[in-house]
Amino acid sequence: MNTIETIPLTNLAYILIPVLIVVIIIAAWKLHVSHSLYAITRMLIQLLAIGYFLNSIFATHSAQITLSILFFMLIFSSWIALGTVKKHRRLWFGKALFSLGLAAVITLSTIILGVLEVSPWYEARYIIPLGGMILANSMNSLSLAAERFQSEIKNNSDSLRARNISFNAALIPTINMLFAVGLVSLPGMMTGQILSGISPFIAARYQIMVMCMMFASSGISAACFLALVRRNYKT
Repeated sequence: MNTIETIPLTNLAYILIPVLIVVIIIAAWKLHVSHSLYAITRMLIQLLAIGYFLNSIFATHSAQITLSILFFMLIFSSWIALGTVKKHRRLWFGKALFSLGLAAVITLSTIILGVLEVSPWYEARYIIPLGGMILANSMNSLSLAAERFQSEIKNNSDSLRARNISFNAALIPTINMLFAVGLVSLPGMMTGQILSGISPFIAARYQIMVMCMMFASSGISAACFLALVRRNYKT
Protein backbone atom coordinates (compact mmCIF):
# COMPACT_ATOMS: atom_id res chain seq x y z
CA MET A 1 0.00 0.00 0.00
CA ASN A 2 1.29 3.45 -0.90
CA THR A 3 1.53 5.86 2.01
CA ILE A 4 1.78 9.62 2.12
CA GLU A 5 4.36 10.71 4.68
CA THR A 6 5.13 14.28 3.70
CA ILE A 7 3.83 16.85 1.24
CA PRO A 8 6.55 18.97 -0.39
CA LEU A 9 5.80 22.69 -0.26
CA THR A 10 5.98 22.82 -4.06
CA ASN A 11 3.20 20.23 -4.24
CA LEU A 12 1.21 21.94 -1.52
CA ALA A 13 1.19 25.11 -3.62
CA TYR A 14 -1.08 23.41 -6.18
CA ILE A 15 -4.04 23.61 -3.75
CA LEU A 16 -3.89 27.38 -4.17
CA ILE A 17 -5.20 26.99 -7.74
CA PRO A 18 -8.85 26.23 -6.75
CA VAL A 19 -8.49 28.76 -3.92
CA LEU A 20 -7.51 31.38 -6.52
CA ILE A 21 -10.60 30.52 -8.57
CA VAL A 22 -12.84 31.39 -5.62
CA VAL A 23 -10.90 34.62 -4.99
CA ILE A 24 -11.36 35.61 -8.63
CA ILE A 25 -15.11 34.96 -8.36
CA ILE A 26 -15.31 37.09 -5.20
CA ALA A 27 -13.45 39.93 -6.94
CA ALA A 28 -15.54 39.65 -10.13
CA TRP A 29 -18.75 39.85 -8.12
CA LYS A 30 -17.39 42.93 -6.31
CA LEU A 31 -17.53 41.36 -2.87
CA HIS A 32 -15.04 41.71 -0.02
CA VAL A 33 -12.02 40.09 -1.65
CA SER A 34 -9.60 41.70 0.81
CA HIS A 35 -11.32 39.90 3.70
CA SER A 36 -10.88 36.52 1.99
CA LEU A 37 -7.26 37.21 1.07
CA TYR A 38 -6.51 38.25 4.64
CA ALA A 39 -8.15 35.08 5.98
CA ILE A 40 -6.20 32.83 3.58
CA THR A 41 -2.89 34.57 4.30
CA ARG A 42 -3.44 34.43 8.03
CA MET A 43 -4.35 30.74 7.83
CA LEU A 44 -1.14 29.94 5.93
CA ILE A 45 1.06 31.84 8.35
CA GLN A 46 -0.64 30.41 11.43
CA LEU A 47 -0.53 26.78 10.31
CA LEU A 48 3.07 26.90 9.06
CA ALA A 49 4.15 28.60 12.26
CA ILE A 50 2.26 26.21 14.52
CA GLY A 51 3.85 23.26 12.70
CA TYR A 52 7.34 24.40 13.66
CA PHE A 53 6.18 25.43 17.14
CA LEU A 54 4.52 22.10 17.96
CA ASN A 55 7.54 20.17 16.75
CA SER A 56 9.60 21.74 19.52
CA ILE A 57 6.82 21.50 22.10
CA PHE A 58 6.36 17.77 21.52
CA ALA A 59 10.02 17.25 22.42
CA THR A 60 9.78 18.97 25.84
CA HIS A 61 7.64 16.41 27.74
CA SER A 62 6.64 19.06 30.29
CA ALA A 63 3.25 19.03 32.01
CA GLN A 64 3.56 22.73 32.85
CA ILE A 65 4.17 23.75 29.24
CA THR A 66 1.38 21.52 27.91
CA LEU A 67 -1.17 22.84 30.41
CA SER A 68 -0.06 26.44 29.85
CA ILE A 69 -0.66 26.09 26.11
CA LEU A 70 -4.09 24.58 26.75
CA PHE A 71 -4.94 27.46 29.08
CA PHE A 72 -4.01 30.07 26.48
CA MET A 73 -6.08 28.18 23.90
CA LEU A 74 -8.99 28.23 26.36
CA ILE A 75 -8.73 31.99 26.88
CA PHE A 76 -8.62 32.76 23.16
CA SER A 77 -11.44 30.36 22.30
CA SER A 78 -13.65 31.87 25.03
CA TRP A 79 -13.08 35.37 23.66
CA ILE A 80 -13.64 34.33 20.04
CA ALA A 81 -16.82 32.41 20.93
CA LEU A 82 -18.48 35.61 22.13
CA GLY A 83 -17.81 37.45 18.89
CA THR A 84 -21.47 36.97 17.99
CA VAL A 85 -22.57 38.89 21.09
CA LYS A 86 -19.97 41.65 21.35
CA LYS A 87 -22.28 43.77 23.49
CA HIS A 88 -22.12 41.14 26.25
CA ARG A 89 -18.58 39.95 25.57
CA ARG A 90 -16.96 41.24 28.75
CA LEU A 91 -19.95 40.41 30.92
CA TRP A 92 -20.21 36.81 29.68
CA PHE A 93 -16.49 36.08 29.23
CA GLY A 94 -16.08 34.41 32.63
CA LYS A 95 -19.11 32.21 31.97
CA ALA A 96 -17.75 31.21 28.57
CA LEU A 97 -14.32 30.50 30.06
CA PHE A 98 -15.79 28.25 32.75
CA SER A 99 -18.12 26.45 30.33
CA LEU A 100 -15.44 25.70 27.75
CA GLY A 101 -13.01 24.70 30.48
CA LEU A 102 -15.50 22.30 32.03
CA ALA A 103 -16.27 20.69 28.67
CA ALA A 104 -12.56 20.37 27.89
CA VAL A 105 -11.64 18.85 31.26
CA ILE A 106 -14.44 16.27 31.25
CA THR A 107 -14.07 15.21 27.62
CA LEU A 108 -10.29 15.37 27.31
CA SER A 109 -9.61 13.56 30.58
CA THR A 110 -12.00 10.79 29.56
CA ILE A 111 -10.17 10.31 26.26
CA ILE A 112 -6.62 10.62 27.61
CA LEU A 113 -7.09 8.46 30.72
CA GLY A 114 -9.84 6.09 29.62
CA VAL A 115 -9.95 5.66 25.85
CA LEU A 116 -6.31 6.10 24.82
CA GLU A 117 -4.63 5.42 28.20
CA VAL A 118 -1.87 7.90 27.39
CA SER A 119 1.22 7.67 29.59
CA PRO A 120 2.31 10.12 30.78
CA TRP A 121 -1.08 11.84 30.74
CA TYR A 122 0.43 15.22 29.80
CA GLU A 123 1.94 13.96 26.53
CA ALA A 124 1.69 17.07 24.34
CA ARG A 125 1.39 15.05 21.13
CA TYR A 126 -2.06 13.92 22.31
CA ILE A 127 -3.19 16.67 24.67
CA ILE A 128 -2.72 19.69 22.40
CA PRO A 129 -4.30 18.39 19.14
CA LEU A 130 -7.24 16.77 20.93
CA GLY A 131 -7.68 19.74 23.24
CA GLY A 132 -7.67 22.04 20.23
CA MET A 133 -10.37 20.00 18.52
CA ILE A 134 -12.51 20.01 21.65
CA LEU A 135 -12.14 23.75 22.24
CA ALA A 136 -12.77 24.65 18.60
CA ASN A 137 -15.93 22.58 18.43
CA SER A 138 -17.18 23.74 21.83
CA MET A 139 -16.40 27.34 20.88
CA ASN A 140 -18.64 27.13 17.82
CA SER A 141 -21.52 25.61 19.79
CA LEU A 142 -21.20 28.18 22.56
CA SER A 143 -21.10 30.97 19.98
CA LEU A 144 -24.34 29.75 18.40
CA ALA A 145 -25.96 29.36 21.81
CA ALA A 146 -24.97 32.87 22.90
CA GLU A 147 -26.19 34.51 19.70
CA ARG A 148 -29.50 32.65 19.71
CA PHE A 149 -30.11 33.29 23.41
CA GLN A 150 -29.55 37.01 22.94
CA SER A 151 -31.95 37.03 19.96
CA GLU A 152 -34.65 35.16 21.85
CA ILE A 153 -34.39 37.50 24.83
CA LYS A 154 -34.67 40.50 22.49
CA ASN A 155 -37.82 38.94 21.06
CA ASN A 156 -39.26 38.82 24.59
CA SER A 157 -39.07 35.05 24.99
CA ASP A 158 -38.96 33.88 28.59
CA SER A 159 -35.54 32.67 29.71
CA LEU A 160 -36.50 28.98 29.85
CA ARG A 161 -37.78 29.00 26.28
CA ALA A 162 -34.74 31.01 25.17
CA ARG A 163 -32.42 28.48 26.81
CA ASN A 164 -34.08 25.48 25.18
CA ILE A 165 -34.22 27.02 21.71
CA SER A 166 -30.60 28.15 22.00
CA PHE A 167 -29.41 24.73 23.12
CA ASN A 168 -31.13 23.04 20.19
CA ALA A 169 -29.61 25.56 17.78
CA ALA A 170 -26.13 25.07 19.24
CA LEU A 171 -26.26 21.31 18.64
CA ILE A 172 -27.59 21.42 15.06
CA PRO A 173 -24.16 21.45 13.30
CA THR A 174 -22.81 18.62 15.46
CA ILE A 175 -25.93 16.48 15.11
CA ASN A 176 -25.88 17.01 11.34
CA MET A 177 -22.29 15.75 11.32
CA LEU A 178 -23.37 12.64 13.23
CA PHE A 179 -26.02 11.92 10.60
CA ALA A 180 -23.67 12.56 7.68
CA VAL A 181 -20.45 10.90 8.81
CA GLY A 182 -19.72 7.77 6.81
CA LEU A 183 -22.59 8.39 4.40
CA VAL A 184 -21.94 11.87 3.05
CA SER A 185 -18.34 12.42 4.10
CA LEU A 186 -15.26 10.91 5.67
CA PRO A 187 -14.11 13.40 8.32
CA GLY A 188 -10.65 14.93 8.30
CA MET A 189 -9.08 12.74 10.96
CA MET A 190 -10.27 9.49 9.37
CA THR A 191 -9.26 10.64 5.90
CA GLY A 192 -5.81 11.65 7.11
CA GLN A 193 -5.25 8.30 8.80
CA ILE A 194 -6.37 6.35 5.74
CA LEU A 195 -4.08 8.43 3.50
CA SER A 196 -1.18 7.70 5.84
CA GLY A 197 -1.76 3.95 5.44
CA ILE A 198 -3.70 3.08 8.60
CA SER A 199 -6.40 0.42 8.29
CA PRO A 200 -9.90 1.89 7.72
CA PHE A 201 -11.14 -0.29 10.60
CA ILE A 202 -8.71 1.38 13.03
CA ALA A 203 -9.37 4.82 11.53
CA ALA A 204 -13.11 4.28 12.06
CA ARG A 205 -12.57 3.62 15.78
CA TYR A 206 -10.64 6.85 16.18
CA GLN A 207 -13.33 8.72 14.28
CA ILE A 208 -16.04 7.30 16.57
CA MET A 209 -14.01 8.64 19.49
CA VAL A 210 -13.76 12.06 17.82
CA MET A 211 -17.45 12.28 16.95
CA CYS A 212 -18.53 11.35 20.49
CA MET A 213 -15.96 13.82 21.81
CA MET A 214 -17.39 16.62 19.66
CA PHE A 215 -21.00 15.88 20.59
CA ALA A 216 -20.20 15.71 24.30
CA SER A 217 -18.05 18.84 24.39
CA SER A 218 -20.63 20.80 22.37
CA GLY A 219 -23.47 19.80 24.65
CA ILE A 220 -21.61 20.33 27.92
CA SER A 221 -20.20 23.74 26.99
CA ALA A 222 -23.48 25.09 25.56
CA ALA A 223 -25.62 23.74 28.41
CA CYS A 224 -23.29 25.08 31.10
CA PHE A 225 -23.03 28.50 29.44
CA LEU A 226 -26.79 28.84 28.97
CA ALA A 227 -27.44 27.77 32.56
CA LEU A 228 -25.04 30.44 33.84
CA VAL A 229 -26.33 33.19 31.56
CA ARG A 230 -29.98 32.40 32.27
CA ARG A 231 -29.49 33.31 35.94
CA ASN A 232 -29.54 36.97 34.90
CA TYR A 233 -32.77 36.62 32.92
CA LYS A 234 -34.96 34.31 34.98
CA THR A 235 -38.65 35.08 34.51
